[in-house]
Amino acid sequence: MIFDKLKKFYILFDSPEIDTPPVFSSGDVVSGKVVLDLAGESKVESLKLHAEGFAKVHWTESRSAGASTAYTQNYSDEVEYLNRREVLLQADNGDMTVLPAGRHEFPFSFQLPEETLVTSFEGKHGSIRYWVKVKLHRPWTTVKKIKKEFTVIEPIDINTPTLLAPQAGTKDKMARVWYRNFGQVSVTAKIDRQGYTPGEVIPVFAEFDNSTSRSVMPKAYITQTQTFIARGTMRQKRSVVATLCGDAVGARRREIWHGRAIKIPPVGPSILHCRIIKVEYMLKVCVDVPGTSKLCLELPLVMGTIPLHPFGSRTSSVSSQYSVNLEWLRMAIPEQPEPPPDYNSIISEEEAEQNMTPPEAEEDLSGVLERPFFTYVQEFRFRPPPVYCEVDPHPQTPNIRPRCMTC
Repeated sequence: MIFDKLKKFYILFDSPEIDTPPVFSSGDVVSGKVVLDLAGESKVESLKLHAEGFAKVHWTESRSAGASTAYTQNYSDEVEYLNRREVLLQADNGDMTVLPAGRHEFPFSFQLPEETLVTSFEGKHGSIRYWVKVKLHRPWTTVKKIKKEFTVIEPIDINTPTLLAPQAGTKDKMARVWYRNFGQVSVTAKIDRQGYTPGEVIPVFAEFDNSTSRSVMPKAYITQTQTFIARGTMRQKRSVVATLCGDAVGARRREIWHGRAIKIPPVGPSILHCRIIKVEYMLKVCVDVPGTSKLCLELPLVMGTIPLHPFGSRTSSVSSQYSVNLEWLRMAIPEQPEPPPDYNSIISEEEAEQNMTPPEAEEDLSGVLERPFFTYVQEFRFRPPPVYCEVDPHPQTPNIRPRCMTC
């Protein structure tokens, strides 16, 4: 039978590393081959490839229309990101193609759209998937279908001014039970930047001021929020991916975190540009107050894919510029400046005029102009102070009436 002649039928993507699935992004070329392994000679009508990419969401909600009436409301939506078709095998005149027994490979190649795609994602109420589907049409038998997914990760570079900007905030709350106030609790927190990559450590700088009569417990969390949107309705799923616990802050005391470290676990990057699915991260610095709800300060995070450059941060840029300025100063100012003249060698104005060499009639300035300007400045940078004498060269005339200092 023809059906029994098909031994193997699968898709193989080209990958730079063996046994490692490839990862693509916008504008990349996806290439590979479709492999047919036949046990005997077989006729084939066509072999067609279809590449697709969709973001899809779906969930249901139970509604009640009365005491004994209930129904289920469905919410679903989808966004298309990829749609490519390619014919791998088909005769021009519509006849059958006879393939002999053995292994047959049919290469394929297509380019992903240049516009920004969305990172592959699997969630509770939705997903973002990309795949290649191949259909084998043969006479007198059903269509044979195979499907293989591939991963797309859109790069997020955290070396941008927005993601390198520090994040800080302050929040306070009056702790009360029923109508009794126990005092105020405040928290102030700051992190170096907004963008991070998985595996990095976030130093948390925080101050907890407990003005209540009870002890409070400071904590920090990294949370992930998955948002699914369909027909104007939203579903969210929140989860805690990392936790940092501090020491208890006693009544009317203050606690300061000098860069307490919280490590980011292996998580997926942020998804911010999909219309129906979003994945966002947040650093929450909280205070658990007994007898009342907790106080939480939220600082936004963006999980990127391109890590921080060694010299890409603002701190390194400023420090490098500062070092350059110091080098210029070291070049401009000698390490041992010329000392001031000895006061014993100071001469009077008359002696200075007698010893002064008269200027030449014509002075050749060509050599001076050819010298570097910096050398010219250095020569006159540290000149000795002017000469002076003990006798005032401009004494006051006796006929002049002294000026009253109060006038």
